[in-house]
Amino acid sequence: MEKINNVTEFIFWGLSQNLEVEKVCFVVFSFFYTVILLGNLLIMLTIYRGKLFKSPMYFFLSYLSFVDICYSSVTAPKMIVDLLAKSKTISYVGCMLQLFGVHFFGCTEIFILTVMAYDRHVAICKPLHYSTIMGCDRCNKMLLGTWIGGFLHSIIQVALVVPLPFCGPNEIDHYFCDIHPVLKLACTDTYIIGVVVTANSGTIALGSFVILIISYTIILVSLRKHSAESRHKALSTCGSHIAVVIIFFGPCTFMYMRPDTTFSEDKMVAVFYTIITPMLNPLIYTLRNAEVKNAMKRLWGRKVFPEANGK
Repeated sequence: MEKINNVTEFIFWGLSQNLEVEKVCFVVFSFFYTVILLGNLLIMLTIYRGKLFKSPMYFFLSYLSFVDICYSSVTAPKMIVDLLAKSKTISYVGCMLQLFGVHFFGCTEIFILTVMAYDRHVAICKPLHYSTIMGCDRCNKMLLGTWIGGFLHSIIQVALVVPLPFCGPNEIDHYFCDIHPVLKLACTDTYIIGVVVTANSGTIALGSFVILIISYTIILVSLRKHSAESRHKALSTCGSHIAVVIIFFGPCTFMYMRPDTTFSEDKMVAVFYTIITPMLNPLIYTLRNAEVKNAMKRLWGRKVFPEANGK
């Protein structure tokens, strides 16, 4: 297949073609992105300054917050700027980089959520062996595995798209470069590639989701043997994880566990896992986690009232 690339840039249709709607969206999503940055930075700073990173759960939570910032930053700033732009364009190279970033950080987040579920499983089901199983070296290796897994997944996605010829049209009915909308513009049959893409992304999304459901089911069954206080504490922590998993994996499964087709609803569904979930993660983990809240009170209490705390 000879590659013919007449396309040097792509044009996004964006979230809406209505100017008034776009102005409202600009304000709303600018606020959302600010919350993403401040909320996740606050979580990271609290864990670091409060020395909570010595606990595997908070060690992974800090990296989840970091990935959330990176993940949303791949799409949100460009989308926000485009809401007020007459021409919503992105270069071919920029499109490929955005495609790589979305799948790299998105897949890494999936693996981190899976590792966090494993951490809770060990803590609740094997408490006597927790410190041995979830040692510092093991945690670092699992974290490295999440980054490597995300990198391999995204490299496969980009490697499938880059060789394709693009000779026009160059308009993408989306607000960022994702795999299915880009494949629609290729000047060749992409059926086989679409199947590979679905198998790749779908297996990761659905496989991880099933593992998480099984893991939390085992956790909930195991909690029957614990005291009422232990059950309440465990359910509070696991409830945060389950809420994040449902909000993140629901839209992801809808997007990637299907053949190479696109729907008009895809843009709104994508908003959930690229913007809403990274924004809600700090709120969910903070509001439902007493230890994080207490660490924040101690940290910001020292910052705001240094004289009083020094007495």
